[in-house]
Amino acid sequence: MPKIYEYFGFIFFFFSNEHEPIHVHVTKSGQQTVFELILMDGDLVEIRSRAEAGYEPLGEKDAKTAEDFIRAYYKNIVEKWMNFFVLKKRVRCTQITKKVK
Repeated sequence: MPKIYEYFGFIFFFFSNEHEPIHVHVTKSGQQTVFELILMDGDLVEIRSRAEAGYEPLGEKDAKTAEDFIRAYYKNIVEKWMNFFVLKKRVRCTQITKKVK
């Protein structure tokens, strides 16, 4: 389970046995939501969120914060996904200490 980002109490991660579409799991305070990145020609066109089985989903405000982060860092998330799942490389967790808008 590679953790890819820490962001003001949010943890963004992949499971080791993931599937497409590219997606990231986000947890905060025991709540968890999955965000799917819908890409067209390498550009982010949509983010779809869904509840993770067995977890209470992120609250509305936290889900919005997570989605804003994903919009700002989607290229990096895709790169980490490709490195881990396609190229079989280790990915490191990055701690982000500057708020995204």
